[in-house]
Amino acid sequence: MSTDESARSPLRLARRVVPAALLCVIASATVRPQSAPLEDLGKFPQTTLEIKSDTATHRFSVWVADTPARQEQGLMFVRDLPADRAMLFVHCCSGIWMKNTYIELDIVFVGADGRILKIAPRARPFDETTISPGGVAEEVVELKGGTAAALGIRQGDRVSWRTPFAVTP
Repeated sequence: MSTDESARSPLRLARRVVPAALLCVIASATVRPQSAPLEDLGKFPQTTLEIKSDTATHRFSVWVADTPARQEQGLMFVRDLPADRAMLFVHCCSGIWMKNTYIELDIVFVGADGRILKIAPRARPFDETTISPGGVAEEVVELKGGTAAALGIRQGDRVSWRTPFAVTP
């Protein structure tokens, strides 16, 4: 190998390695991090929610997702949800997804009249496909997966909750 060829060898290597390294940096920059730090669910406002069906009234203690950051977080990273607990999203969503959600959820879309518009049963953990209400939903309630069917909760049932609760501006 001549002196001229050995001098060009590192340049050839650099021409291959630098673009590949740059591509890795660009690719990692496109991964979206969580936009806000996670908040302890114990700091979310809480209230009691009732769903009245034909034959029964079902009560749940709920965390209230009342800000965009809380609505984005929802039940992310929660590993277990007791059957009597739920999450209430107020004045929100055209849809819900299951990003970083470890448990199955029943997604209950509530209309402006307080009646259930749609129930998406047993939404799959980690599925980022948007689940939409099929109409205009004012609120969304997330229950432990299978709860709606087990309790006989159906479309048209009435949903209400106690107010006031501490709503963060």
